[in-house]
Amino acid sequence: MSQSADVSFIGEDDSEYFRRLFDRTFNNLNTRYLLPADEDEVKRSELHHRMMQFVFQGNNYVGPVKEALQFGQHRRVAFNTYSVLDLGTGSGLWAINMADEFPRAEVIGIDLAPLQPRSVPPNCTFELCDLESGIPYPDGYFDFIHARSIHTGIRDYSQFLREITRLLRPGGLVLLIEPDLIPIVDGRPVARAPANLAAGEWSTFWETYRGCLTRQDIDVTVPQRLTDMLTATGAFENIVKRDGNIPVGFWPKDPHLLSVGQLQWLDYDLLLPALRPMFLFHGLTENQVQSLITGAQRDLYHPVAELSTHINIVHASKHL
Repeated sequence: MSQSADVSFIGEDDSEYFRRLFDRTFNNLNTRYLLPADEDEVKRSELHHRMMQFVFQGNNYVGPVKEALQFGQHRRVAFNTYSVLDLGTGSGLWAINMADEFPRAEVIGIDLAPLQPRSVPPNCTFELCDLESGIPYPDGYFDFIHARSIHTGIRDYSQFLREITRLLRPGGLVLLIEPDLIPIVDGRPVARAPANLAAGEWSTFWETYRGCLTRQDIDVTVPQRLTDMLTATGAFENIVKRDGNIPVGFWPKDPHLLSVGQLQWLDYDLLLPALRPMFLFHGLTENQVQSLITGAQRDLYHPVAELSTHINIVHASKHL
């Protein structure tokens, strides 16, 4: 296991990377990105990471990752290493876990804010980078690229995929993971909440969130279109989609799904108040925002329906 230290937050050395907005701390590198960069958001990132580990049966990935890295090892035999990139690393847990699992790999995590641990495995580094401004590494540098739950910060996802294509070596692997932004209530996706719908306030909250993202020029349909968008690049083969519904809360009877549902519940419990600044920024009044959050919390804390969300998982290899 890695010997990582506690996360270091705003202080004398890194305060320039942060700003305050509506009583929460945000990154200062991309002011268009309106999810916080503070302790609660780090906790949420960690919860999401652990939830995905349950989804992946204790692993940090799906797909032919080991094969891709072994190929990279032979390609770079002179350096006796291979490179892994984690885009939007958040708390950095995924990158740290990968560095532990592959001690001969160079693992790099990049994000908008320095929220990651300061003490990490020797083969793991974290760097600041705005993904929308380009990623400063040479063509074909990486053997494996991982991007999880970051499409809400990418205005041109097609360009983002072209940048991933540039960064991957021939035969390299990409793994994309994006949850839908349309909630599922009693097994049915609900884009707009009719008046008599169970958990209607939950659905209204998500409808408002999608509306705010759309005003920021974010394409909220990206998660459902990952496979088509990768195919459209013309650069990938062996495109595999693995998706499914993630329970939210404590209703699953299966112990494994119950653990997944509990972690997703905790994630959303932190997400609801985290979106307050975004709603206020887009012109909703304090009363409107409080009503949205309180209503969604009511459906989360005292559910009258089974809540879940759909997650899209796609991996593919770059053409040789």
